[in-house]
Amino acid sequence: MPGALSKKKLEAAYCWLQHDEVPGLPEMTEFRRAVRYHAAMWREANGFPIGTHRVRPGTPERLIGSQLDHEFARETGATFLSAKALAAARGRTAFSEPHQIFDHKSFWADLLASPALAVNLFGDLAADLDRADRAVHNWWPDTPGRVTEVRFAHSPGRLDPSYSNSLRWFDAFFVLTLADGSDGAIAVDVNYREALQRVGVKPTHMHRFVEVHDRSGAFAPGSAQRFGKSRLSLAWLEHILLLSMLQHESGRWTWGRYVVVHPEGNTDVAHAVDDYRELLADDATFASATVEKLLSAKVLAPKTTAALRRRYLP
Repeated sequence: MPGALSKKKLEAAYCWLQHDEVPGLPEMTEFRRAVRYHAAMWREANGFPIGTHRVRPGTPERLIGSQLDHEFARETGATFLSAKALAAARGRTAFSEPHQIFDHKSFWADLLASPALAVNLFGDLAADLDRADRAVHNWWPDTPGRVTEVRFAHSPGRLDPSYSNSLRWFDAFFVLTLADGSDGAIAVDVNYREALQRVGVKPTHMHRFVEVHDRSGAFAPGSAQRFGKSRLSLAWLEHILLLSMLQHESGRWTWGRYVVVHPEGNTDVAHAVDDYRELLADDATFASATVEKLLSAKVLAPKTTAALRRRYLP
């Protein structure tokens, strides 16, 4: 990570945004500003037109260095780093899953968007399942079966009470075919610049979440109450979604793991992962990895790895 950027330098690049500041966490503030500036420099180096953002309804749009012009981004797919990743992005945005709310502008034009990072990380694998299988077994050697599909922005059932009855979803999702004919899953949450907030869980849905939580055996006794309003709540809800698949009456899913991916510089997510692990009695269904670790495994094409490093890692 480079040193702290001055306000003057950030303003010159249209990268000074007050909400990049994380109170009490100066290293996260520096990280968020650094990746925004890095994205703006990547955009400028490629000659891509700058985009705009409206802060509040009724206010004028402002230039943001880390945004692409939306029309240009949709037409060219410039935020995606390979033809296979772009194909995966176009394929995924061609349809909506039931109850899905998808921010298309952010996905295509915001160079800091984590769902787009997920497609850039794993999009090549969606088009090459042999490489996907090698990659998954390199990253998580105890993974059973074989990768037979890679999905993006996926939930097995939003607001479906037979799963977790929530709107949560996974940024990337690897489907595994197991030896006994059942399926397994690696469900991935990708965080780029996110700073975690205390998020409340809907009381009307809490009963179902706690039911899955208790039945899983994954958590320490009495830990469910820690997630009612917590900076760990969203990770818990996504982990619960994965666990509800393993408990589903269909019996389709017999193995699964929820994985949190983040850059090394995102210390807020890294610390949250550590805190989350302390609440687990059995971590077989939970893992984490840094973007740097995934890339250093050398399982992606060298050209893709180099492009990801240039684009996302200051």
